[in-house]
Amino acid sequence: MADIIKLLPDHVANQIAAGEVVQRPASVVKELLENAIDAGASKVKLIVKEGGKTLIQVVDDGIGMSETDARLSFERHATSKISTAEDLFNLNTKGFRGEALASIAAIAHVDLQTKPEQAEIGTHLKIEGSKVVSQEVAVTPKGTSISVKNLFFNIPARRNFLKSNQVELRHITDEFQRVALVHPSVAFQFYNNGSELFNLPNESFRQRVVHIFGNRMNERLVPVQEDTDVVKVSGFICKPEFAKKSRGEQFFFANGRFIKSPYLHHAVVAAFEGLIKSDTHPGYFINIEVAPASIDINIHPTKTEVKFDDENTLYAILRSAIKHGLGQFNVVPTLDFDHDGNLDTPYTYREKAAILPKVTVDSRFNPFETVVNKKQGVPYKKQDVTGWENLYTEVDDKNDSFSSVHFESELDAPEIFESEEETIESSQTTFQLQRKYIVTTIKSGMLFIDQNRAHRRILYERFLENEQVKEGISQQLLFPLELQFSTNEVEILKKLSKELSLLGFAVDFVNNEQVTITGIPNIMTESSIGTVLDDLLKGYEQEQTGHLVLPVLMAKTLCRSLSVKNGQLLQSDAQIALVNDLFGCKESKLDPFKKVIYITMGVEAIENKFM
Repeated sequence: MADIIKLLPDHVANQIAAGEVVQRPASVVKELLENAIDAGASKVKLIVKEGGKTLIQVVDDGIGMSETDARLSFERHATSKISTAEDLFNLNTKGFRGEALASIAAIAHVDLQTKPEQAEIGTHLKIEGSKVVSQEVAVTPKGTSISVKNLFFNIPARRNFLKSNQVELRHITDEFQRVALVHPSVAFQFYNNGSELFNLPNESFRQRVVHIFGNRMNERLVPVQEDTDVVKVSGFICKPEFAKKSRGEQFFFANGRFIKSPYLHHAVVAAFEGLIKSDTHPGYFINIEVAPASIDINIHPTKTEVKFDDENTLYAILRSAIKHGLGQFNVVPTLDFDHDGNLDTPYTYREKAAILPKVTVDSRFNPFETVVNKKQGVPYKKQDVTGWENLYTEVDDKNDSFSSVHFESELDAPEIFESEEETIESSQTTFQLQRKYIVTTIKSGMLFIDQNRAHRRILYERFLENEQVKEGISQQLLFPLELQFSTNEVEILKKLSKELSLLGFAVDFVNNEQVTITGIPNIMTESSIGTVLDDLLKGYEQEQTGHLVLPVLMAKTLCRSLSVKNGQLLQSDAQIALVNDLFGCKESKLDPFKKVIYITMGVEAIENKFM
């Protein structure tokens, strides 16, 4: 029988390894940026084109490589970061597996220029699909410049699985932020298709967070600091009032490396218990420093999942540190012993709306003219006041008797809060149940409508109609509103500017971090602008796909943000208007998120309850 087991050629083995290391352009960016950091760079420049499919270039001013090192760096398992197996348990570098450059070179065109500081000339190396095309001397500055072009050029099936340029750019930006955040002492520049997205100088960790996520992040940060023999915790958490419904700004860094840890995330959430709603997520930027021997970072090819030796202790320390930070900076509510509880609204009236007093005035009334009393048919005139002095004569004690004294009845003061009985009027065709459901009668029985879902459906169809007819009704603001966003968020708003204008927004872009709002849709309030735009940005980042329909996405996001919430009191006319508008929609049974809007209860079902 002939032998059937044989060694794979190097280029085939490299392509197989590339499947683990390089999943998309963002994987290449991560590996190249980490190599630049390990090379001791103080300035790193990232350049991408068409979402990284055409070009990914990283330029650094690190130590560079000699001619031999440059050629050897593209061989499998070639690395300068470990020498023995024991080094795996004392790692202080990032890319140590020695497979990144070999895997990248197997599936792309690579152009490398590098020079050590002490050398007079550098090396220029070209590789296509693991094959060295040329290697020659070149005049190049100190450091390394590596360009990865035409990713997956020799694996068409893999290239077809890549998403749109915008989606791939979003993943590249995520990887860039993860590396840039944890290395604030390194200056970073990021260019996409010739335009600058980020220009981050050498700065502190807080300044780096603010520069990446916008100036408005500065007021949200609360410092966290804890130094023990087991672990050193430092960084920032976001104030509880800025918790979001999506997991946005959540970053863990262990020994200078971005990691994902559901266990530690649970510790952060536990520290915020009672301060945020159950369906919201806190933001945090936390650095964890432990002994290199107590952490295993080689359990996953991407090295984002790690294993700590003593996770229970780390959990307790992290939770305690965050609680201490929240309390130290007066973020959590405290007892106020000087507060007068008698001035609080009674508990039974807290959920009841105030009734505005109604004042009616008869503009035709004249106290100086004689008029006829309409009820009794007699003239009315001012009473005779002669003998008014007798009112002030002394009263004879002997004839003093209270039996003839009549007291006026106490005037009925209007209620400030409406009572439960007054919310239901006999002539009313609808009423609100638990401030969540609108109940009305139909021929077959009763109809229960979820007010939040119903309003979502109404707004959703209204926004889509404005998109189709391209006539969004806008209300101009008397004073333009200036909002701060991150550079990436401003880029997204620019892409959505056309759809925003169709919905009724008037947006002017001042610079890469500031936006001026001069007009908003007529169904919005000025106070909700910031929240609506934040929700729109998060929805765009989370739900975007290669075949994204922007009008539908924006309509869904806006109807979720602007709809009537459960727990909100609706007056009788608002309830009736909501019911009428709902059944005027093209689809009244389901809301835009495929949830049932209303249910019916027939007369027979009601009668069965009395059997």
